[in-house]
Amino acid sequence: MCRTGDGEAGRDPGPADEQALFSALLEDSAEDLYEHAPCGYLSTLLDGRIARINTTLLDWLGYERGDLVGRKYFSDLLTVGGRLYHETHFAPLLRMQGEISGIALELKAADGSRLPVMVTSTVKTGSDGQPLLIRTTVFDARERRAYETELLRARKEAVQERDRLQVLADTLQKTLLPPSLANVPGLDVSAYYHVASIDEVGGDFYDLFPLTAGTWGFFLGDVCGKGAPAAAVTSLARYTLRAAAVYDPDPAAVLTNLNTVMNHEYNGADPRFCTVIFGLLAPDPERGGFRITLASGGHPPALLMRADGTADYLPTPGGQLIGVLPEAHIVTISVHLALGDTLLLHTDGLTEAHTNATAGSEERYGEDAFLDFGRALAPTTASGTIGAVRDLLDTFGTGVDDDTAVLAVHVPRSPGEEQQ
Repeated sequence: MCRTGDGEAGRDPGPADEQALFSALLEDSAEDLYEHAPCGYLSTLLDGRIARINTTLLDWLGYERGDLVGRKYFSDLLTVGGRLYHETHFAPLLRMQGEISGIALELKAADGSRLPVMVTSTVKTGSDGQPLLIRTTVFDARERRAYETELLRARKEAVQERDRLQVLADTLQKTLLPPSLANVPGLDVSAYYHVASIDEVGGDFYDLFPLTAGTWGFFLGDVCGKGAPAAAVTSLARYTLRAAAVYDPDPAAVLTNLNTVMNHEYNGADPRFCTVIFGLLAPDPERGGFRITLASGGHPPALLMRADGTADYLPTPGGQLIGVLPEAHIVTISVHLALGDTLLLHTDGLTEAHTNATAGSEERYGEDAFLDFGRALAPTTASGTIGAVRDLLDTFGTGVDDDTAVLAVHVPRSPGEEQQ
């Protein structure tokens, strides 16, 4: 709203006054807009010689008009790299297309400094269609360059941080797995750990270790969750299992002790649990091979592949998740591992893998398909089994969204039995 008052100064402008003001602005702004536009303008002859340049660009570069007009070429304002790009790409494309836009270049100022700019050029033609001159618009890209530099710096730091976290996760994961499995005379053992995500530590674990003379303990388990919390539970479970087995190697007693420890440690606002299968193995002098006693705490059943080509899951009834209840009902079963037999333990990352992840399928591989896999594989060896499982996991690709651990034990038929 305009203020009113006495005299001419206080009256509202009428239509005639507004028209006069508008006309004055139009007459005054054409040249002023060119000279003092928020971007740089220059016109060059077809050979690139500067014919006209506005005040804005002169001020940016620190030149006087007489220093450039008629004396310098547009390429003279470019850095060495920019001049090379202008000769090999910019100028040829401009001649072919008649225009080129959004090209990032650097101009040399009078004091030797560099000015990052975005350049757009068009060819002005005459009425006969012949090119007359080149009009170029120059935008100051210093803030954009600073933003891009900061963006690149932040991206580099993010990549470095991710690499650091990956190294940390990989190192932590290795501490949760045995550096090597115990050498059991008369037994072929092999294991594999498939990492679903390199960014997070998984909760799968396994081990095979000596107990009393002629007796070995082994286990394979899966902690709920991922990351550092899962790693802490994994570490607790692994070392508790080993310590409990030394105290009392009975598999049911070992899992009962682990359940007590986990239920005591994680019974607050953030409860944790795991599934574990624990086994005790010893040579069977009467029948040959090995005698195995198994107990399961809510873990997928072990797969037994016989020397005669058959395969079945070993039922472990009564097993409950470890750490959920103060007292877990756990029972054991015994099995004879004869010459040529292979026992395979696995975590559910394998059977819960998506079979067609690239197509968005929700279909899971499942226990039945894995049993068919074992039946097709038998008879086999420990290393042959692990190799086949690795190939199977590779077929799922990104469909494997959880870590997978597998442990295979095999009784060779003879010391020189070939590895499959």
